[in-house]
Amino acid sequence: MNGASREALATARESLDALTDSTSVDGASLAAGLASVTALLHREVSLRRVLTDPAQAGEAKAQLVSRLLSGQVSGETVDLVSGMVRSRWSRSRDLVDALEELTATADLSSAQHAGALDDVEDELFRFGRIVDSAPELRAALTDKAATTSAKTELLRSLLGGKANPVTERLVVRLVTAPRGRSLEQGLDSLSKLAAARRDRMVAVVTSAVPLTDGQKQRLGGVLARLYGREMHLNLDVDPEVLGGISVRVGDEVIDGTVASRLDEATRRMAG
Repeated sequence: MNGASREALATARESLDALTDSTSVDGASLAAGLASVTALLHREVSLRRVLTDPAQAGEAKAQLVSRLLSGQVSGETVDLVSGMVRSRWSRSRDLVDALEELTATADLSSAQHAGALDDVEDELFRFGRIVDSAPELRAALTDKAATTSAKTELLRSLLGGKANPVTERLVVRLVTAPRGRSLEQGLDSLSKLAAARRDRMVAVVTSAVPLTDGQKQRLGGVLARLYGREMHLNLDVDPEVLGGISVRVGDEVIDGTVASRLDEATRRMAG
């Protein structure tokens, strides 16, 4: 997003935070309502264009939202979406992208209030690793010919009773309504949103053997000092790295594995 849409999204995030900070608002219910609005506006392109038309008065668009959604979703959802359409958006699609982000954030806030945000972050990461290592599963989850109910049933057989309900809802929505994203892109976006709930960055750490609690604490402290923000560690074990660790933060990779050093030595010898 850029320009007006970025400002509109920032305002919507503030409104959502104000709602989810209230103990009287159920984040999971708010997420469900926002998800239904997201699906509606993704499907109804003409309505989406009307609600983002800069030639239309913001209050008129908010009243249209109220007429359409009142009685269908909670009052908090109506108020939040009404505020969003009062804002100016650079592209009509940006409104739907923003709603999708707020949907996930509302669910993550419910996990945070329940003290389960760390579990959800870890489960999203582990699910991504499972998909990476199981091509047949990935193919089934991304098969455009498969029905929504079939994908949902498959995911619930994998996650039901084994993962936090928030993780299950996030993954089911991602798989059944990808909206042009790859599964990997969607999971990465969800992980970043989860980290943002605590204003943390995410570091993907790959090592040959599992790190001890002491090693994790020391590594987290070093990375926090290096990047100036609290760091959440997603841990992955890969015997092929031979030794040491590889750390990826966003697009930056800090590679201290034996395998990488051997590769570098081989390149130098070949040169």
